[in-house]
Amino acid sequence: MKKLLIDLSREISNVAGEPDEVSVEVLSHEEGAKVLGEKFGLTQYDFPDNMAINNERISLTTHTGTHMDSPYHYGPSSEGKIAKRISDIPLEWCVNKGIMVDLSDSNSQKPVTKEEIKNYLEKYKIKLVPLTIILINTGADLKWGKPEYFTDFRGISREALKYLLNFGVKVIGVDSFGFDPPFNRMLKDYTESKDNSFLWPSHIFGRTKEYCQIERLTNLDLLPKGDFFDVFCAPIKIKNLGAGWCRVVAIV
Repeated sequence: MKKLLIDLSREISNVAGEPDEVSVEVLSHEEGAKVLGEKFGLTQYDFPDNMAINNERISLTTHTGTHMDSPYHYGPSSEGKIAKRISDIPLEWCVNKGIMVDLSDSNSQKPVTKEEIKNYLEKYKIKLVPLTIILINTGADLKWGKPEYFTDFRGISREALKYLLNFGVKVIGVDSFGFDPPFNRMLKDYTESKDNSFLWPSHIFGRTKEYCQIERLTNLDLLPKGDFFDVFCAPIKIKNLGAGWCRVVAIV
């Protein structure tokens, strides 16, 4: 049977879908010849076709594009131990069977609930096992490039998160800008109630229960409903940081 590779990652570039500027400094093939040869007395014209190799220098945050947050992003400790940083994430968490939970037809603006997740799994008779990778399609991907991408998404409730983690799930991905509700909504709830549990509730739950989240996925609508597939989502291995860029691929 032929396997289909589906890219679930966004291309990183300096576009409206990124809140922080992506700066790229490019060294062309011609300029590379000058830089590489200068130390040894060579000129651009000593290289084949008057060109050497190119290079780039980029400046961006670790939360740019499709990326994975490690437990350290949520706090210095998790489950009473020093929290794993992005370079500590076991590959077993990132290469495993996955399930897409399709909630894109919901009209709700509230965070995804435990009941929605539970009902979807029961509808398709899906039995989760430890290390299953969960990818949640909320329909937020359709707003990419629009101002609403930053403000009109649902987020995942703490109750839904806790429900999934109790199965031994370690990696959960979502197609929205963030894993929690939009900042303006969390700030409004906190300002009105003075209850700080409204501030990044699912992120901060990672201090209690260890897990990684992937934000800003795309193409989840191309994945099968109610059936398992293979997922590769290993983050870039950057020492001691809280997050890293992630190339997420589904193998169907």
